[in-house]
Amino acid sequence: MTAHEGDARAAEEERAVEQALALVGRQPQAGHLPPGRPGGADPASSSLTAEQGTCAGPPPDAPRPGAQTPGSSASGALVPDSPVPGSSATEAPVPDSPTPGSPTPGSPTPGSPAQEPGAPVKSAPDASASGFSSRRGNSSPPGARPASHAHRARATAWAGARALAERIGRTAPLAAHRLPLDRALGHVLAEAVVALTDLPSFDTSAMDGWVVAGPGPWSVREGMGLLAGRGSVQPLPDGHALRIATGARLPADATAVIRSEHAHCDEAKGLLHATRGVVPGQDIRPRGQECRSGDELLPVGTVVTPPVLGLAAAAGYDAVVAVPRPRVDVLVLGDELLTAGLPREGLIRDALGPMLAPWLRALGAEVSGPRRLGDDAEALRQALISSDADLILTTGGTAAGPVDHVHPVLAEIGAELLVDGVAVRPGHPMLLARLADGGPCLVGLPGNPLAAVSGLLTLAEPLVRGIAGRAAQEPYRAPVHEEVHGHPHDTRLIPVIHRGDRVVPLHYNGPAMLRGIAAADGLAVVPPGGVRSGTEVEILDLPWASAAPWTEGCFT
Repeated sequence: MTAHEGDARAAEEERAVEQALALVGRQPQAGHLPPGRPGGADPASSSLTAEQGTCAGPPPDAPRPGAQTPGSSASGALVPDSPVPGSSATEAPVPDSPTPGSPTPGSPTPGSPAQEPGAPVKSAPDASASGFSSRRGNSSPPGARPASHAHRARATAWAGARALAERIGRTAPLAAHRLPLDRALGHVLAEAVVALTDLPSFDTSAMDGWVVAGPGPWSVREGMGLLAGRGSVQPLPDGHALRIATGARLPADATAVIRSEHAHCDEAKGLLHATRGVVPGQDIRPRGQECRSGDELLPVGTVVTPPVLGLAAAAGYDAVVAVPRPRVDVLVLGDELLTAGLPREGLIRDALGPMLAPWLRALGAEVSGPRRLGDDAEALRQALISSDADLILTTGGTAAGPVDHVHPVLAEIGAELLVDGVAVRPGHPMLLARLADGGPCLVGLPGNPLAAVSGLLTLAEPLVRGIAGRAAQEPYRAPVHEEVHGHPHDTRLIPVIHRGDRVVPLHYNGPAMLRGIAAADGLAVVPPGGVRSGTEVEILDLPWASAAPWTEGCFT
């Protein structure tokens, strides 16, 4: 390519990005609205689309505006098409991205008049979605199976897809409810915990022993002494000592507490002697030592752990205001799945149903039991339109096979496709959509088990964390113990295990395998082309890596 051609291509790409961003947030055409919905996009949907437009533009090799692919209509409607080799969920190699000028579907530019059927229209590529509305430049007719080259053109970069999912989760309105302390474990604080009193609220003894006033030796006062939980006590005169228990309230004018093992009582003379030097204030917990009334003890966003419960109780709280756990529906698709017994006669065991619910609970979600729908488009449609969850997860059916119904059903119910394919291996056929009329988000996971894990970590985990109000994981990097081969174009997620200050890549990391991830405590984010031994890569921790028994299924 000559310098002149390179400059021309860069200018063309810049125009394509600007046109794509101009299309974001445009109202869908009436023909793409769900039944019973008035014209125009709802504000929440538009805002999400606008956010998407700012987080990921077209890839450098995106097709130029104005081109169309065979089988697409000018209106951007989806029509049935035959599957294309290499576009199934089996993680088959994907051809290189098209160069500018290659065919791609189109959609009308903002403000343009309605197009006649079959009339050419201007379009702009959108790297994050295939599109179910005219806002998407690479829309295709209902039921269409996108060609693999078109899928590459619109696949969202891995980091961009993950960031978009988190932003969408964090823009969801956070409801709040008051939870008794015995039901708050694992929730996230929606209101700060502020000290309602000084802690301690009075001077107390830090040890069992003797409370003394003034210099010694001290005359021992008769009686059972001071015990925790008793009311006010009489002042202690100088030169006197009185037995005291840990946590008991100190009398006025007390100088110090002497531990039992550091004191000698001469019962014959009724005197107490210290066997070590006595420092004023020793072994006394003064009022307000831990906090003063009005101090913020726990900020908004804190995950309620057992120590958090203890601190809230000590501060006088009976309940805390917390974010409800996100409710997630898991829909397992595929007629070939068995729920028990050995694989047989072309049938395989469902590995995702047993895995996804506890994984999502580890992220702080409430998960319904997995619903197995088979390869039934109508059952899928009914499940989607009747769900009242905050997030829907589907497994399988996201690619272009003859029974992959997710795309057509989403188009039929007027969903907005935000991410349609991610440049990551395994798991590139994953998707993120938002159902119409302010409905829940949907994350479509590929059917292969490790590919589904990739989709879970890429889209579902940041989305759930955002909805739950949980802080994002702090990114960190670690060197790999050996060379890791990468994909030519896409990010690759590899199961690893930590060994000292390095991570060791694990074998059995194919898209249909779980043996590697079952032994892993993290995934390495390997950039396109791979890395040499000793190279630092980003690490995604798995939620059970630091699990503790108290979590009851909520590992973080």
